Amino acid sequence: MPLRLLPSTLVDRIAAGEVVERPAAALKEIVENALDAGATRVEIIIDGGGRRLMRVTDDGCGMNAEDLALAVERHATSKLDGEDLLAIHTLGFRGEALPSIGSVARLSITSRPREADSAFEIRVEGGVKSPVRPAALGFGTRVEVRDLFFATPARLKFLKSERAETAAAVDAVKRLALARPDVGFTLVTDDRPPLTWPARARDPAGRRARIADVLGQEAGGNALDVEGLREGARLSGLAGLPTYSKANSLSQYLFVNGRPVRDKVLIGAIRAAYADLLPSDRHPVTALFLDLDPREVDVNVHPAKTEVRFRDAGNIRALIVRTLTDALTSGVPRTTSTAADRLTQFARRDFSTDYRPEARPGNYDWSRSWAAPEGFAGSAPTEAGLREAPSRFDFDLPGADGRGFDGLGLGLALAPAADARANAAPAAPEALERPLGAARAQLHETYIIAQTRDGVVVIDQHAAHERIVYEKLKAAMARDGLARQMLLVPLVVELDPSEAARLAERAPALEKLGLVIEPFGPGALLVREVPALLGDADITALLRELAEHAAEWDDALPLERRLLHIAATMACHGSVRAGRRLRVEEMNALLREMEETPNAAQCNHGRPTFVTLALADIERLFARR
Repeated sequence: MPLRLLPSTLVDRIAAGEVVERPAAALKEIVENALDAGATRVEIIIDGGGRRLMRVTDDGCGMNAEDLALAVERHATSKLDGEDLLAIHTLGFRGEALPSIGSVARLSITSRPREADSAFEIRVEGGVKSPVRPAALGFGTRVEVRDLFFATPARLKFLKSERAETAAAVDAVKRLALARPDVGFTLVTDDRPPLTWPARARDPAGRRARIADVLGQEAGGNALDVEGLREGARLSGLAGLPTYSKANSLSQYLFVNGRPVRDKVLIGAIRAAYADLLPSDRHPVTALFLDLDPREVDVNVHPAKTEVRFRDAGNIRALIVRTLTDALTSGVPRTTSTAADRLTQFARRDFSTDYRPEARPGNYDWSRSWAAPEGFAGSAPTEAGLREAPSRFDFDLPGADGRGFDGLGLGLALAPAADARANAAPAAPEALERPLGAARAQLHETYIIAQTRDGVVVIDQHAAHERIVYEKLKAAMARDGLARQMLLVPLVVELDPSEAARLAERAPALEKLGLVIEPFGPGALLVREVPALLGDADITALLRELAEHAAEWDDALPLERRLLHIAATMACHGSVRAGRRLRVEEMNALLREMEETPNAAQCNHGRPTFVTLALADIERLFARR
């Protein structure tokens, strides 16, 4: 077959396959043009997932008749000053976006500069351009795309459902709205109420407000401000608290020089920064903005410009990891702001329905553990504290003389309940001013109840101490190694032969953490030394869990990461267990140590270590507010 030049319409359609793979991609290109044109307000209408209609109206600089005719020509752009393809200071420079869209859809562009007396319009249908003609429009530009892919119907079968395509288009607009908080957005779709995001200031407060607008108040209230600088690259934005995480990474919004991207280097760096704070199946919520010299990043490695390539990827990774780590480990421990809301919702349950005696006779166990710390007066509830009264409905409460009285007719007869008497040992005033307050009680021998000046804190004693032990293990590893404690009598641990062999292969790594083991026949290991920090932990249970997880330790990971995996398991076994009764001094010591420990708001598995309930929330529960 002889060589020949392809028709221009076919060339445009081939180019469209690279740039316009779905409606969301076309919408992204059009909105980016509006932002580059200096728009302060952008209105977007989507119908049929973008297949039937996409209309973008902006109040940018607009175009005159001559520019409008050039806008639909291949490789025409106003975004490059010269021939340096690396000096890109806009969201894009590719000239084939509009002609590519026009080659596969019915495209119309109406525009009017601020100083012009009238507007002009041009149409492109399946690559066929119409002459420019006068039109009616206020200043700015309106781009309308109808019947996307009507000229290439084969592409339609690769599109997803209208709902899925709408979701993708909305996500593209969200990312651009986060990138430009100073621009107001209105988004109208055919399957949800209109969204309006007012313009915000281009400062940290405005950025946080825009994040709350786009992602919800919950996301904005559970994020930390981050700021970092390294070798000319600057990172800013917000990083979500580890206790506020998602099941996938779709809520990680990343921007390079104002451009939304999905880059493996950036995502991997975020993962590394949260490695000690989240389990492997959870992902943080982030909105991070990276600014650097345009010559240090190539934005043209992908036709849709969603991927980038850094000249010094190591520097960028180090910047992200260090900045996020510093933000997450500094300051007072914080947990998600939704904790109070969840407790409030729980407290507002309909007790008249859930605990009606005739519906649940005698089912509620009032004898479940309640423990006041040593030094507090109180009486433990007994099994006799709840009994059925088949012949009469009485509710006995202690009177002033110690005798009970009845007559409430609730169908229950109760002995005197447990008495907390928290005021029997008043908290020190200085402790009430601390972030985690003063310990007042222990519930179910698992949860510590602490009082602050303006609220209540509930602490999971095991999760909290687990984080403390883990951070001590890490600090000792970084400083001068872990102190070891030699066992007076070496401990023999029986395991599955394959697990024992696998764990024996990792003996050098375990020795770095103070756990000295050696093979002791088929299916057995001999433990000679253990980390001193573990105290009286169950070493047999520890080794069995380590053996179960040994197969998951990726040898491709750096040694440090493998050691931290092991340390996390050790910390779990070396911490205060649930079910252990603590003295008030021990509880307060735990609270003070939490306040000094990095990442104390969550355990090694990413679960929260404490939740707070403000006094104002409690007052609302009881209609005092």
